[in-house]
Amino acid sequence: MLTLITGGSKSGKSRLGESLAAGLPGEKYYIATMEPFGEGARDIILRHRRQRAGKGFITVERYTDIGSAPVSEGSCVLLEDVGNLLANEMFTAGARDPAGKIADGIAALGKKAAELIVVTNQVGCDGFDYPPETAEYIRIMGDINRRLAEMAALVTETVYGIPLVLKGELPSWL
Repeated sequence: MLTLITGGSKSGKSRLGESLAAGLPGEKYYIATMEPFGEGARDIILRHRRQRAGKGFITVERYTDIGSAPVSEGSCVLLEDVGNLLANEMFTAGARDPAGKIADGIAALGKKAAELIVVTNQVGCDGFDYPPETAEYIRIMGDINRRLAEMAALVTETVYGIPLVLKGELPSWL
């Protein structure tokens, strides 16, 4: 089953994803997509490592080509996050169709995993005008999020730590 968790910065998306994964059976993988460029990125990575410490995750760092991430059949996978993955594909790898590549890669990952939880970002809602490269990133994020929401059985937007269900139902134990 694919679960999509979206929301703004520091909204509680990661915490919700980790809580959901913790309650699911099977081997648990955390696929980290943030490349450690700069002090800020390293701080975020350390915060996320502390947050998931002791929760039984096998961490896989995968910055591009998400569909070939090494996970066991029937496992529970938490992918953190699509925004970083898109930036890596667009600006580092130079993918020609990053939306298609990422959506297809996540679909392939979902065929291996019994449970796939994908954390993404809510971008482009602020109404600002951005430089063309940033505007293209926002457009592609919207396309990827739409594709993933179509594939997902559960879609939530996290606001101030509160999950708002947009599609499907949260498990009763959450």
